[in-house]
Amino acid sequence: MTGVIQVVGGAVVDRLADPTALLVARRSAPEHLAGLWEFPGGKVEAGEAPETALVRELAEELGIAVRLGAELPAETPDGWPLNGRASMRVWFAEVSSGEPTPLEDHDELRWVQLQDKEEVLGLPWIPADYPIVHALLDSVAALVPKSPARD
Repeated sequence: MTGVIQVVGGAVVDRLADPTALLVARRSAPEHLAGLWEFPGGKVEAGEAPETALVRELAEELGIAVRLGAELPAETPDGWPLNGRASMRVWFAEVSSGEPTPLEDHDELRWVQLQDKEEVLGLPWIPADYPIVHALLDSVAALVPKSPARD
């Protein structure tokens, strides 16, 4: 895709090894997105690697340093389509230092339990993020052992 704006998002979880909670961010701007939830992140700058952009964006928006995990497989090699001009790639991330705080573009952060699909899907997400949320929940569910001995 030529001319597509590359956006990166962080699926910030409580721990990469066995995630149980996801940090979500509520937009405060622009007006048409205010009040909707999203994966924190932002645009990749010219010449910047997507992973570097995500680390930078999470520091700027939330005041945290992160350790990146696996990329959430997307529908296309360019990532998840957001609109006709932009696509987003999403990585799992774990806070390595700092306390998440809404510094830019958000007015609230919330940890949601990944096992409670109704809680996660019940949030008013930015519409383009819904397919990503579903894929993330499926990905995390696939990590859970099917053994009845697990509590």
